[in-house]
Amino acid sequence: MSSRIDHFIAGKQFSEADSRTGPVFNPSTGREISRCAYASRSTVDHAVQVATEAGRRWARGSHASRQAVIFKLRDLMLHNFDLLAEVIGREHGKTIEDAKGELGRAIEGIEFACGAPHVSKGEYANNVGGDIEVFSMRRPIGVVGCITPFNFPIMVPAVMMTMAVAVGNSVVWKPSEKVPSAAIEFARLWKEAGLPDGVFNVVQGDKEVVDAILEHPGIAGISFVGSTPVGEYIYQKGTSHNKRVAAFTGGKNHMIVMPDADLDAAASAFVSAGFGSSSQRCMAVSLLLPVGHETADRLLELVIPKIKALKVGAYDDPSADFGAVVSCESKATVERAIGRCIEEGGQMVVDGRNVSVPGHPDGYYLGPTLFDRVTTNMQMYKEEVFGPVRGILRPATLNEAIDITNEHEYGNGSVIFTRDGKTAHRFMMEVESGMIGVNVPVPLPTASFNFGGLRRSRFGDGHLYGPDAARFYTKLKTISQRWPEPDTAALPISLAFNPAG
Repeated sequence: MSSRIDHFIAGKQFSEADSRTGPVFNPSTGREISRCAYASRSTVDHAVQVATEAGRRWARGSHASRQAVIFKLRDLMLHNFDLLAEVIGREHGKTIEDAKGELGRAIEGIEFACGAPHVSKGEYANNVGGDIEVFSMRRPIGVVGCITPFNFPIMVPAVMMTMAVAVGNSVVWKPSEKVPSAAIEFARLWKEAGLPDGVFNVVQGDKEVVDAILEHPGIAGISFVGSTPVGEYIYQKGTSHNKRVAAFTGGKNHMIVMPDADLDAAASAFVSAGFGSSSQRCMAVSLLLPVGHETADRLLELVIPKIKALKVGAYDDPSADFGAVVSCESKATVERAIGRCIEEGGQMVVDGRNVSVPGHPDGYYLGPTLFDRVTTNMQMYKEEVFGPVRGILRPATLNEAIDITNEHEYGNGSVIFTRDGKTAHRFMMEVESGMIGVNVPVPLPTASFNFGGLRRSRFGDGHLYGPDAARFYTKLKTISQRWPEPDTAALPISLAFNPAG
């Protein structure tokens, strides 16, 4: 009988009698390993009430007391590194090595949140007129609703929620129902780090829980990472309920390769950035754009053997380069995208269908697949494929390559490989993507810089981490004050609009 994964509210496991549940699978085996409880609206109400009460006390605490908890959380993440990697791999399907890379970036985000007092400071001006001083302060917004995806079960929650907690908010978190165990482990570490009960809460579930969070009057802000259709829904519905919303959504990231580039380095970068984690990353390189047919032909000769050398395997196979996709439905969706590209005239140069992993006949495996001569009217160009299928377009010039990149509805990340500084500078100035890379495979910034795409890769003005994350999770108050001497005569009445007095 499958074990049950419940909610975490007020510092302890919370079970709801007769609640709905859904299956949780190990993608490497295709077998059900547990059942995830799906919260009702009453459970969400309970979690928000608990978070509201605990959050008021937490917000009154000193910066030092809050930072002590964040520092302790970092130490506990390191101490539980192997355990967390195992939990991630078992429910997500990514390799242990990849899971450890995710945890490294999570810890980086936690370390940045340790500096929350610096990035949440206000401003001050002395004697703006009439002995009046003006200053601003940032205060926590209250209860934050966080909705996170399956593909980064710890990293996205860590960088998203640690800053929210560090600046004085409380959290109600709805993780992906595909990877619920990581959420419980992360909540356990918060409690062990000394976070007061009720500041950090987990409600498992599906769309019903999402809607309850979006509509709840006790939640002040929403942070979301996931697909564009869902992110747009969350942004529109959340803002209609007077919440601030930051939704980080899909990507179809382009890599332009110029004729002067180090082609072997570009080929390795494309394979690394394109197929890691079975391509289930919003920052994965989806489309390769070598400029000029000669460049394309030469690059293809380098890319194909590198792709064919990749090994697909179980999450705990140390020799595997990447693992299974997250679900049977995901595998079917990716296979449909492959079939559609064939129908539309794409030239398949590497076929990853029908891959076999010894000992795991029921796992959700797909090998790396590559199409050449993709065009902008094909689905393979237009839609994000969350699986190991990549495409090559053949622009004749840099102008055409930039146009192809900018005409796409997504603007998450774009990279260029070139040895020419002027070309790189033009790329940085003209390409409309939120994150730009020059001779780097994935333009994912470090936690001290803002993360977020442009166009339909982001809804709202917030950023996932960096200084803007602290601003998103705080509200600004501006104070004007004067302290007259005790024996000063009362001010005369004046109806003129003169704030300086």
